[in-house]
Order: sequence, then structure tokens, then C-alpha cells
Amino acid sequence: MIEIKFPDGAAREYPVGITGRQIAEGISPSLSKRSVLLKFDGKLLDMERPLERSGSIELVTRDKPEALDTIRHDASHVMAEAVQELFPGTQVTIGPAIEDGFYYDFARDEPFSLDDLAKIEQRMKEIVDRDEKITREVWDRDEAIAHFKSIGEIYKAEIIEDLPVGETITVYRQGNWKDLCLGPHLPSTRHVGKAFKLTKLAGAYWRGDHRNAQLQRIYGTAWASEADLAAYLTRVEEAEKRDHRRVGRAMDLFHLQEEGKGMIFWHPKGWTLFRALENYIRRRLDAVGYAEVKTPQVLDRTLWEKSGHWEKFGHAMFTCETEEGESLAVKPMNCPGHVQIFNVGQKSYRDLPLRMAEFGACHRYEPSGGLHGILRLRAFTQDDAHIFCREDQIESETTAFVELLHSVYADLGVDLHSVKLALRPELRAGTDEIWDQAETKLARAAAAAGVEVEMLPGEGAFYGPKLEFHLKDAIGRTWQCGTLQLDFVLPERLDAEYVAEDGSKQRPVMLHRAILGALERFLGILIENYGGAFPLWLAPVQVTVATITSDADGFAEEAARKLRAAGLRVETDLRNEKINYKIREHSLAKVPVIAVVGRREAEEGKLALRRFGSEGQQIVTLEEAAAMLSTEALPPDLARAAKPA
Repeated sequence: MIEIKFPDGAAREYPVGITGRQIAEGISPSLSKRSVLLKFDGKLLDMERPLERSGSIELVTRDKPEALDTIRHDASHVMAEAVQELFPGTQVTIGPAIEDGFYYDFARDEPFSLDDLAKIEQRMKEIVDRDEKITREVWDRDEAIAHFKSIGEIYKAEIIEDLPVGETITVYRQGNWKDLCLGPHLPSTRHVGKAFKLTKLAGAYWRGDHRNAQLQRIYGTAWASEADLAAYLTRVEEAEKRDHRRVGRAMDLFHLQEEGKGMIFWHPKGWTLFRALENYIRRRLDAVGYAEVKTPQVLDRTLWEKSGHWEKFGHAMFTCETEEGESLAVKPMNCPGHVQIFNVGQKSYRDLPLRMAEFGACHRYEPSGGLHGILRLRAFTQDDAHIFCREDQIESETTAFVELLHSVYADLGVDLHSVKLALRPELRAGTDEIWDQAETKLARAAAAAGVEVEMLPGEGAFYGPKLEFHLKDAIGRTWQCGTLQLDFVLPERLDAEYVAEDGSKQRPVMLHRAILGALERFLGILIENYGGAFPLWLAPVQVTVATITSDADGFAEEAARKLRAAGLRVETDLRNEKINYKIREHSLAKVPVIAVVGRREAEEGKLALRRFGSEGQQIVTLEEAAAMLSTEALPPDLARAAKPA
């Protein structure tokens, strides 16, 4: 007999091999009908899976959040079955659930078309209506390989061949269709429901390696209800309107091209936006005692080997050989260079904490398939900084960093969603004792800073644990940008030391930290967050002076000069076009203020100010406009400083 514990604390004995379905039927026939998965000691299982040992269970109904990933995984299987019915000879490879949906990679000589997606969707609905029972089978390894080869599924056979010897081989049968899969799955295709939609086609390489065969990937989304699907599609539609690539083109901010994959060509307006953000964060760092430095872009391989980055990141570093036999690498991060500056001259405990900042341009090789606009790049600039401190300063420095991060995010109009404590990864430097110490100290520092963290096993940096600060954008998506990493390893590897109060030589603790992360990525988030309609202080063009008639050209140019002298970013529009056309064009470009001048305004020395998103206008003198708008355009930190005490 085995003992099964229930969520209410009750426990009962059952015979070995009883299934979740049988337990549910014993409790309530209606509960059994509604239950689609079993959670056994926290792990989801099929309802028909025999239980061989004692443990805790929870019956999962289809409407529970825990069921959603399985709904999506089953939807991928239903899609694969539909594809193979409609397009015989197509091979299936892998089809996982992903965030907000699923995909499946197919091997087929003829490309799928967008018209095919509608046909596949319709056949999926038919498969759902068939209510095909889904069952788990355990197969012999050699028989499974032979079977999949015999039906032309060479990719499935290869997956099995690469599994460790002794691994349990499970196949899920769905009506007459079957697939190699770990599971779990719903009881039948009916439980998938019809709240799904196929969304796009893409290319993919087998096992993500560009040297392998190219496959065709079909993406889809699936939800527990039609209402959830409709809400998601609305969010996607809004996201497409805000897509930073679309907005960037419309506002003439930047472009990307094949000759510079993963690297941005900033246009004047985009670079103005970049510098506005960079100057803001630079002032915030200056104000709290960071010293800005600049380190070389290319360093000898030996330094990267000594730091440990070569072992971890060597495959992702851009390298070159010189005629003198030097092996050089373009820096993928700034930390080893900062240690070199710390090591110049003797440091005392009185010098700590030493906060060293750099807007470091980093380069990392990212496979072309992983690049995404300016959100995922090969060349980017970090608001990087490293704090060299004593162990007794870890908590105070963490608290100060968290306060600064909160303030910056508030200024930029983004919301902190969650903080995660990423723990030791499988590939790491340093002993377990060092990691125990680092994880404990960072957890205590987070608590001292008033930060509630979610544990994230296996996701730490290779030299230490890290706090990840995830923000939420305007349409509810989350992004990890800020980070604070506690490092005992790099100072040891690169021989950093200071003279302690007792005269002994000690290693400093190194806190790797960023608030924005990659400025380019953060700007992509801000572009989408604001939909291009930036607050006045960030807007690339803050004011456009537009004329109604050519009689006002002289005054328009004078107005632009005075507004620029007041510190504003100003353009003029003196074209021989109707004023409504000009207003519409500059509104589409998200210019915050359009200053309209005609013959009367020129004679009276006034401007008619129209704010973005407002139909009304405000008539003010040129002097009033310059004073008012220059105050409004102050960045948040300067605006606070300008307020009387």
C-alpha cells in the first residue's frame, strides 16, 4: 500500500499502481470528469499514470493555471497530426509549449504558405471534435529507433539515439497518430478546446545549429478560453502598433541592415534619444559617487583566459590575430578592464567602496536567428558599473543600488514587476563554499534592502549569484534589465587586493551592477512603452515651429533660435504646405509640441502651441513659450534639483 496526502492535509492508503483517475472517481465522479492532470509531489502527470510510491497529490482541472502549458503542448501535437494528415510525407521534429503559445518544427521539401495555416487550423478543430484518446506507452529503445526509421521519421530516431542509455522511452498515442514525448498530456484532444490560433511561419535549423538541415516552424497560441484568446490577440495587435522597429522607421530613429547584423545605424533623431538617456543616467551616477572610466575595446586573449570569460564566453567573442602573433578579443563585457584600473596603485580599506562606471560598448556573437530589432543585438552599450567594497559594505551598497534603481525606473515611467535571485549555474567558477557564502550574503543584502525575491536555480552568472530586476511594460510584458551580481571569484582570479585596517592584504568584494542593462535594449522597451510618444525631456524633437504662410518664415526662424537658446531641441517647417497637413505629419512623428505661426502671430510675437494628443491650442508670447517649455523639458533629476527647497 502507498499513502496519498491531499491538499487539505487528509491522507489515505491506496494499492500500489492506482491512477489519478481512479483516485478522483473515488472522491467524486464530477471531479473526475473535470480533472485533466495530476500533480504528484509538485510534478504534473497524466491522469492515467500509475502511482508506485507514497506522496502528495492535487487534482488539476482544465481551468487551473497549471494546465495551460499542457493545453499548449497538446495543441502542438494536434497541429502536428493535422499537418501530417494534410501534407503526407512531412516529418515532425520537436514541438514544445512556449510563453503564450507553442510551435512545431517540420521537415518538408515544399514550403508552407500562410494560406496553409487556415487549412491546418480547420483540421485541428476537427481533431479536437474527434475526442481522440491520448495514452502513454513505454517502448524499448531499439524498437523505437527501428520503428521511427521505418516510417521515415529520421529526426525522431536521432533524438532517441542521442538519449542516454537506460533512459525511459515514452511515446504518446493520439488516436492513430503518435509522437515521441515525455508528457504529460491531457486525457483526450477534446480537452485542448478551440481557443487556439496559428500565428506565423519561420525558418529554424535542426537543433538550432546552422550547419544542420533547415526546417519550417509553425507558431501558434492556445488558451483555456475564447475570452483569453481574444484578450491575447488584442495585446498582440497593440504590441504590433508599438513595435519599436515600426515606430523607429516612422520616426526616423535608426535602421538595421544585413551588412551589420545585430548592430544599429543610429540616425540623428535616434542618436539624440540615445544621448538623452545616456546623459540622464550619467548624471544619476555622478550624483551618488560613481567615477566614470573608459577601458579598451580590444584586449589580449590571456586576460580573458585568466578571468575565466574565455572558457565561458569564448565561442561568443569576436577575435582576431595580429601579424605579431597576438590573439585579441573584442570585449563582451567590461568587468576585467575595471579590475585592471582598480589594480593600479595601492588601495586602502578607506578607499572602499569604490564605484567605477562605464558606458562600455560590448560585442557578443549572437546567432542571426536570435537577433531581434534593437532588443537583441551583437553590439550594445551597457550602463555598467562595478562596486569594489568590503564584505561589511555589501548590504549598504545593495540598499543604495536598489533605491537608485527604483528612482530611475520611476523617472522613466516603467514599473518594477519582480526581483529574482539567480543561483549557481552548472558551469561556474569558484568552490561550493564560496557559492554558499555568496548566495547567503546576497539573499541577506536583498532582505536588508526590503526586496522580496523569487529563487531562480541555475541562472546565476558563472562567477556569482545575481539579483535580476524584471520590469513590466505598457502592454504587460516583462523584461529583465537591471542586475546586481555578487562576486568573490573575479577579484581572486585577477589579483585585486586592498590593505585592510590591520595592515593585511585582502580581496575586495565585487558587485557587478546595471540599471538599464543594454541602453539599446532599454530604448527599444521605452519606444514600445511610449509608442514613440516620449515625454518632452526624452523626445528627439521637442518642438516643431510650423508656418501657416511664408509671411511668417522670418519670425518662425527667430522663434526657433530663441527656443534652442533656452535648451530645447527644435525644428522648423517652412514648406509651402497647408498647416493641417503639417500638423498631421508632425503628429504622426509624435512631436510633443507644434508651435504654429501665421501672419498675426508673427506681428504679435506669439506662438500657438498644440500639444501632442490634444485638439486645443495655447496662445503665448515667444518669451513665455521659451520659459515654460524649457522648464517642462527638464529631465526629472534636473527638475527636482530646480525646485526650491
